[in-house]
Order: sequence, then C-alpha cells, then structure tokens
Amino acid sequence: MMGEDRNAVAQSKGGRVSEPRIGSKLTEASGPIRSSSAWPIVDTYGELDATEWIHTNGAGAYAMSTVPMMHTRRYHGILVAPLEPPLRRYVSISHAELTLQANGRQYRLSTHQFPNLAPTPGYRLLRQFAMDPIPRWIYRIGDEEFEPRLCLARNRNIAVMTYVWHGQEPATLTVKPLLPLRRIHDLMHEHGAMVQRVVLRQREVEIQPIFDLPPISFRHSGVFVGSPDWWRRFEYLEDRTRAAEFQEDIWTPGTFELTLRPEQTQYLLTAVGELPSESAKDLVDETVEYLAAQAPGSARVRAIQVLWAAADSFCVEGGGHTAIIAGYPWYGIHLRETLSALNGLCLVRGRVDFAKRLVACALTTMHAGLLPDVVSEAEARVGRPSPDATLWLFHASSCLIDHLGVHDPFVHRTLFPKLRRAFVRLKSNRRKNLIWATREGLLANGVEDRPLTWMDARVGNWIVTPRRGVAIEHQALWTKACQTMAQLAEAYGDTKLKAVAEDACSLAKASFQRRFWCSQTEYPFDCVSEERDMEGAWSDSSVRANALMALAIDPELFEPWQAAAIVARVRHDLLTSRGIRTLSPQDPDYQGYHEGGLEQREGSSHQGSVWPHLLGYFISAATRLAREDDQLRDELRQLVEGALEEPLALRFVSQLADGDLPHRARGCPAYALAVAELLRTLVVDQEY
Repeated sequence: MMGEDRNAVAQSKGGRVSEPRIGSKLTEASGPIRSSSAWPIVDTYGELDATEWIHTNGAGAYAMSTVPMMHTRRYHGILVAPLEPPLRRYVSISHAELTLQANGRQYRLSTHQFPNLAPTPGYRLLRQFAMDPIPRWIYRIGDEEFEPRLCLARNRNIAVMTYVWHGQEPATLTVKPLLPLRRIHDLMHEHGAMVQRVVLRQREVEIQPIFDLPPISFRHSGVFVGSPDWWRRFEYLEDRTRAAEFQEDIWTPGTFELTLRPEQTQYLLTAVGELPSESAKDLVDETVEYLAAQAPGSARVRAIQVLWAAADSFCVEGGGHTAIIAGYPWYGIHLRETLSALNGLCLVRGRVDFAKRLVACALTTMHAGLLPDVVSEAEARVGRPSPDATLWLFHASSCLIDHLGVHDPFVHRTLFPKLRRAFVRLKSNRRKNLIWATREGLLANGVEDRPLTWMDARVGNWIVTPRRGVAIEHQALWTKACQTMAQLAEAYGDTKLKAVAEDACSLAKASFQRRFWCSQTEYPFDCVSEERDMEGAWSDSSVRANALMALAIDPELFEPWQAAAIVARVRHDLLTSRGIRTLSPQDPDYQGYHEGGLEQREGSSHQGSVWPHLLGYFISAATRLAREDDQLRDELRQLVEGALEEPLALRFVSQLADGDLPHRARGCPAYALAVAELLRTLVVDQEY
C-alpha cells in the first residue's frame, strides 16, 4: 500500500489534512517535560511532539526517533546496528507498525509523514512518553491503556519490543517491521532485489532479503504472516529543512500477530544475525539494571544526574575498539572530540580503566607522531593526520595522569613513548608540513586545502574559517604539552628531555605574551602570522571564543588583568543562555542563525553560532578568578541548567545553537563534547 492511500484512510476517520508547521510542533516539546531525576517524562496529551529521544547499547547500536515515533531524520530507527562494532552502522529496523484491536475497534498507533498530507494520527492516542530508563509509551485506548517499551540489549545488535495491555479483555496486536537495511547516511528506494527468503522455526523467523548483509532474526509469541511489500514515500522533515533528499521507500517481510492478555507482557525480539540464548525478559532486565546504575543518585543536583546518565551513551566498546561516539545520530569516532571529552565523559564518572583502554586504542592509530582526525564509519580506516587531535592527546593524557600517577605502568610503558614521539614531531621546525615550531617557539599550521583547527567547516573547496598561521588555542595546548613532557621526563630520569621540554615551554610563553595581546580590543588576537618580523606579517583581531579556550587550558599564559578582561569581553559579546558564540555580533562576518542548505549552515557554524560545550571553558576561567564568590557560582550553575533546556533530544545537549534569540538548538542533537564539558565543569569547577 502506498503512503498516500494510508493517509486517505486516516482522513476518512477524521484526520487533519493540514501539513505540520516546520519550526513549531516538529521542533519543540508540546507537553511539559517533568522529572526530578535523570530520566525524563513527557506528557503529550495527544499533541504532535517532535522532541527526539536516543537509546544506546554500549557497542555502537542506537535507537532514535521523536516522542510519537514519527521519524524526521534518515538516521532514525528502532535498531541502527553496527555491523563492525562500533562502526559500519545500518538502519536495520526503521519502524514497527502497530495496530491494536480491542473492544471491537481497531486503533492504528503509528505516526508517519507522507507527501502533502497530515501525519497519520497515531500520536493522538499517545498520552505519555518516558525514558525510565528505556523508552516507554502510554497510549489511551478508550478508558484503557496500552504500553509498549523498547530495549536494546547491552553490547549486542538486538532490539526487544515489549507490549503490555492494561485492559479488561484480551486484545490483538499486529506488528509489521519495516526494514530499510541501508547505511545510516543513505536512503532506500524501491527495487527488485529484496528476496523473501524465510526460515520458520517454532516461535522464530529468519529472513535475509539482502545476501551481502546478515540475516534478521525474530523471536515471538504469536503468528507470523509473510506478506512482502514496499511502503513508499516516507518523508523526513528535518532532512527537508537541511535541503537534503528526504523521501524513502521501506520494505516489510510481513506481519506478526500477538494476543495480548491483560497485564501480561508480550515480547518481540529482533536480532541482526543469530538469536541469543537468553530470554527476552533477561535481556531487558540486564539493560534496565545497567542503565539505572548510571544515574549518580539523588544527592547530586538534577543537571548532574541528567548529564551523568547521558555521558554513558557515548562510551562504546566492540570489535576491538574502545571509543567515544562524537555525536548521535550521524557522527562516528572523531579523535579530537574523543580526547577533548575524555575527562568529562570518563574520568569525572570514575571510569578510569575505560579511559586507559580508550587512549590505548587511540594510540594505535598514530603515524609519524600524529593522530588522525577520524576513524572512518564505513571501513574503520583512519583519516588524515590531525595536529589538533595530537595536541588534545596531551591534554587528555595530563588528565589521565592526574588519576593514575606518573608511575602507573600504562603511563610509563605505553603512553610516554607515544607522547615523546608526538612531542618531537610537533617541535619540528620543518615548515609547511601540517604543523611546525616557529623560531619564536610557537606552533604554526598551514595547509591550503583544509583547516587544521577545531573550526574546520568547509564546503567543497571553500574553507569557511581559514585559520592558517599561529592559532591561539594551539599555543595553550602546546605549552601544557611541554609541561606534561617535562613532568614525565623528570619522573623517569630523562634530564635531557626535561630540559628540552622546559625550554620549549618558556620560549613559547614568552613569545605568546609578546604577540597575542591586542590593545585595541583589550582581547587577544585569534591568529597571528608565523613570524612577527616576516614580510606581510598580520594578525586577526576578531573576537572569537578561542582566546577563552586558551585561558581555560593554560591560564599561566595571561596576566591576571588580561584574564579578567577576557572573561569580561566574553560575558559582554559572546555569552548567551545556551553557550558561547564563536564570533562577536559586532563583527561584520557575524551570522546569527544556523539554517538553510549545507553551504549556509557550514558558513555560520563558526561565524556566530553558539556552542554549548564552550560554557565549560567559560566557567573554568570565571571560577578561577573568583573561586570564593558563591553568587557567581550559582549564576554559573544556572547557565549550565539553561543549556539543558528545550533540547533537540531528551537528556542530551545539542552541538550548537543560533547566535541570535531565541538561541534555538541546532546541529547534532546529542553532542558528546557538550555533555562532557558541562558535566566536568559542574563536578570539577563548581564542585557540586
């Protein structure tokens, strides 16, 4: 049946025909989000609430959709499974189309968007959604209730759907799984290559419609009726707002029919590959127990409870990888974000052993003294060398050493040799080789075809923020790297290396203090030319957030009055209720809204857009200036709480937001570094 036909049925039963408004119901919670703990509850009252939720399994698999299960992104699905954990992710199960027959009536509970029609009306029966700790929906069926839940088994590509009927008489539920079976960045369109190869066993069904992919296996307690078909022209409205392709066709192998008896739980288990030996109930109980244990307890303020539980979703292990997923749903393993977030996601929560395994895994990708920027989603191959990620390795290592001590065997035997190799590479004065040390001891970067700092937005051959030269935050990371090398060299008796590292640190600090302060703006330069006395020497006086990063990373680079001036300027020009702007609104290149097509979005991402994770740096710097000021402490805590309001995805913090009011959340709905920095600053800087 085509999507238009289904919507015609909905209209004949009183469905609305007006298209939902983009930017209102599809982007904001229509019901109140209430909870005093880490787990949110949303009262929908039958309104179309397109707030997103995310549920993960610890090995790279995730489930994600909106509150009423109306997918608005191609990345949404009930089971998005990594075929080579934690990468090579496929949308294996997109939907489970639900139809309930109870008390002589039929209720269609699913909500989809098809072309030129109102969403199918299942959301009108939805009264409540909760993550406590797995996704749970409560539908009002007359005077009775129906409660589905979804659970991803820990560390396996398995989804368990549970159904409880809170009625007086038995009911019948039909479940039609919809299977795109494609990579997360792609879309599926109807074709003739799907194969209805079905293997039936008692209470089990196995299908393999695409021979190049693993089979999809089901365990159920009802009846399976094979009926292969295509459902056509699903629309993903968030993709449409991003000026991307937004329609998809999805294949189904048939329907499961389950008899629901009052207050008895029925299970439908789906696995990519073989079915597990454990029961569905045992898998659900294991997941619920694990997730419930991730909340730190009611003694913590609620912001910490929410961020603490959210942090675990990014930490994954599988297939020989220990990693941090940079953001859900579309980011994979990005080593700069991984190492920047290690303190907040791992060490703050006491997961020191995980952090050790993560750093050890990252070190295996080092080549010629530099880490790569990314581990490829498709083939798990490493990307191009990244000086930025390499500098953040020293920062992450310093945090890890604070927990382990310099004499820990991992630090001495595994970490130290790699850091020494990276230090030698960064200190090299071979010009035009990604990054090099200048005569003044600063680090310069310069590659024509790509940016080398965290402001790495580009569209085609257009580098949006070409920060070639000597970038301010790199100098802070470099001086801290020198201090870490001197500390380790002293501990291991390497006096020559200690002297080299200390000299490099002293030279870099002296040069930094001579070159980076701009008296006209009373704020540091963002970038300066490689040498002060070179022909065509230049400096960039743009008021950006990178000086704040440098102050938070190495405050010794600045005099106290300079630190106070930076915090004051950030507060006046860059600070918002959702985070820190990347560029002052007074700058002629400022762009206040992150919207439109790819070129417009990338063009604005570092030209004024707000990044919530930068609040962590601001709070670190502001707290250091007035550590005993309780009023300031409360104000800074309220900033973190403000960044958690009106999320794109429940419990998570988005990648960025508009620079202009109302600072609407944008970008990746769940960004690891934002969660990490806000959690770190509350626990470490604010000591809550």
